[in-house]
Amino acid sequence: MADLVTPRTRPYRALLRAQTRSQASYRTSFVIDLVSNVGVVALDVLAVLVLFRVTGTLGGFDLRETTVMVGLSAFAFATADLTVGNIERIRQYVRTGLLDAVLVRPLGALPQLLLMDVPLRKVSRSLFGLAVLVAALAYAGIEWTPGRVALVVVAPLAGVVFFGSIFVAAATVAFWWIESGEVGSAFTYGGREFTAYPITVYSGWFRTIFAYGLGFAFVSYYPALALLGRADPLGLPDWVGWVSPAAAVVAATVAAIAWRIGIRHYRSTGS
Repeated sequence: MADLVTPRTRPYRALLRAQTRSQASYRTSFVIDLVSNVGVVALDVLAVLVLFRVTGTLGGFDLRETTVMVGLSAFAFATADLTVGNIERIRQYVRTGLLDAVLVRPLGALPQLLLMDVPLRKVSRSLFGLAVLVAALAYAGIEWTPGRVALVVVAPLAGVVFFGSIFVAAATVAFWWIESGEVGSAFTYGGREFTAYPITVYSGWFRTIFAYGLGFAFVSYYPALALLGRADPLGLPDWVGWVSPAAAVVAATVAAIAWRIGIRHYRSTGS
């Protein structure tokens, strides 16, 4: 089995090793980047703590409950940004013609693009997000059951897949609209902000579209309800808190279809 797999993965592993060596060659700069990247997640946590200094509840949830949502959101987004986030550079690859060179190689286009510029400095952000999640779960006083133990393992990974799918789907806009600007960021970074708070703080069409239409409610809000053993103030049944893996599969399927359609309709800029 190893002999069958190794030749297929060797080019990708070579790309990853090259990225690791190049980024770690300047050790002082690399360490500074690692430390500075923690600040992004730390600011998200600090923002929630500041809010709770002026209010006892947020959307009907106290600090103990909200930090579970913050932890799930922070780890999922940071890890997806580490592994898939650089796909948002595809506008540059299309504009400069680099995507043409990628497509003529006998390798998958998406894995190549992801491994061309792996942001290893963001490892610290992912680890800090995991630390926030572990601390939040300990602070929440959850009554653990076998089902909740399984959910606390699966839900963060499902969140990673979900955010990764959003990154890929948003990037495909560049195949039709190169100057798409920050349109994709509205869904990736906007989704991170949305999932860091209980969805009950939002209302109307905005909550309907982001929470249920795009599925962001299944990244942190509903898994947190299931872990905490709380009923949904918005009235959905308890089993909804366990469907985050299914939501991730749907998101990944949609992103894969969008990517395939985008690649097939890609027209070189000739640059």
